[in-house]
Amino acid sequence: MADHQEATVTLPSAPGSVSTARRYVAEVLADWGLPGGTDAAETVRLIVSELATNAVQHTRGQSPTFTVDVRLDRDQQLRIGVTDSHPRFPRRLPAAVQQDNGRGMVIIRCLTAEYGGRLFFTPTSDGGKTVWISLPWTVPVSAER
Repeated sequence: MADHQEATVTLPSAPGSVSTARRYVAEVLADWGLPGGTDAAETVRLIVSELATNAVQHTRGQSPTFTVDVRLDRDQQLRIGVTDSHPRFPRRLPAAVQQDNGRGMVIIRCLTAEYGGRLFFTPTSDGGKTVWISLPWTVPVSAER
């Protein structure tokens, strides 16, 4: 098994790219041994969906694309990062009970913590940022992508 595997896709910052990002990550993880339909796979799909949605909605046109990085280190840790060129790091927005949005980061934090992972942010060299999740990986890796 490989010590490190990585897959990356760059997509336009458009609403339709959210489902493309979700499908891409699901396919990569399936190739690496995590079948779709499992609780873990569905949780990661939801997290990716929220991260990609944030990259599309909250960059206010300042990031024409976003990039999804999927990394698996030594069959132990899965990291997924979504990078955009907007300089502001995510923050919790107040969300009224009636609102349909504003809860993305709360959802991401809760799901990541529930699986024993963590959420963190890193700046990029061009002034943007990457929002990362890191999760323990317990599935044997079956293929390289």
